[in-house]
Amino acid sequence: MDPVVLPANQPADRFYRGGAAISAFRGAAAAGDRVPEDWVASTTTVAGHAHLGLSHLPDGTLLRDAMVQDPVAWLGREHVSCYGVDSKLLVKLLDAGERLPVHAHPATEFAHRHLGRAHGKAEAWFILAGGEVYLGLTRDVTVGELRALVDDQDVERLLSMLHRREVAAGDTVYVPPGTLHAIGAATFLVEVQEPEDLSILLEWRDFAIDGRLEGHLGLGFDTALGAVDIRGRSADEISRLIMSAPIGQALLPPDSEQYFRASRHSPGSGSAASVDLEAGFCVLVVTEGGVDVGSESGWSAALVHGSTVVVPHAAGRLSVSGSGELIVLRPPTPVGPTR
Repeated sequence: MDPVVLPANQPADRFYRGGAAISAFRGAAAAGDRVPEDWVASTTTVAGHAHLGLSHLPDGTLLRDAMVQDPVAWLGREHVSCYGVDSKLLVKLLDAGERLPVHAHPATEFAHRHLGRAHGKAEAWFILAGGEVYLGLTRDVTVGELRALVDDQDVERLLSMLHRREVAAGDTVYVPPGTLHAIGAATFLVEVQEPEDLSILLEWRDFAIDGRLEGHLGLGFDTALGAVDIRGRSADEISRLIMSAPIGQALLPPDSEQYFRASRHSPGSGSAASVDLEAGFCVLVVTEGGVDVGSESGWSAALVHGSTVVVPHAAGRLSVSGSGELIVLRPPTPVGPTR
């Protein structure tokens, strides 16, 4: 089974603007101004939809269905023994054509208990074009205080309560579940996350969404705000969530590896002519220049800036050469039978 180069998969009519940076990154024609996300290798649907967001393989088969038909080839025997037919992974390209609203995502335990979902939504960002981000509270708050801000849509006060940081291309940001956050306008990034579409909106003023109806996961804000981390974080704590991404090493803090793994590779930057990548289900995103990739299955391709590839476990080890850069996104390491 060979790796598969994937086209863009941009759900339409999202509630915030963006999309031009994705088109430029991929070298494609503009797809509109409300297509700010490209769901890569997605087995996840947009909230409230039966199929929107799912990735298709070149023959028209849904990636989700292909995994069900041959889970070991796609995911590997250890992964399936531990997690079942569950990729444990969703990758997105995200173009913030405007600042995103302040929001948070639930942890696994909350999502399972209140929503019957298998995952929460931890996420992390690899920054392709820098800007500002809002991440975590600067002081402890009460749920009642947050509820009042939500009811009043006091956006200015809400933003003032969050750490505001500038990020640059090559930085990574880890967003633990429950952490309030927002992405600033013109920031372009690759996002890796748990495979769910679960957001609790604390802000919706001036956005094309009815937050009072859609912002609380159908639970009501009294319950949904229980998923939000209301403790303040120090400046040092926030700094530990934001890293400069090293070449050839893990990109994210160790705490994130229970959810996903990420690494950055530049085969032309060292003495070796190529980089070998271990076998396993993963997603490749070429972030700069071009690279040549070959697999043990015999597949090879010259990949250019903006290419995205889903790699099945059965493709075996990969060899990467060339002068470009790519990032590799993987599910967590299987730790033993957990189903």
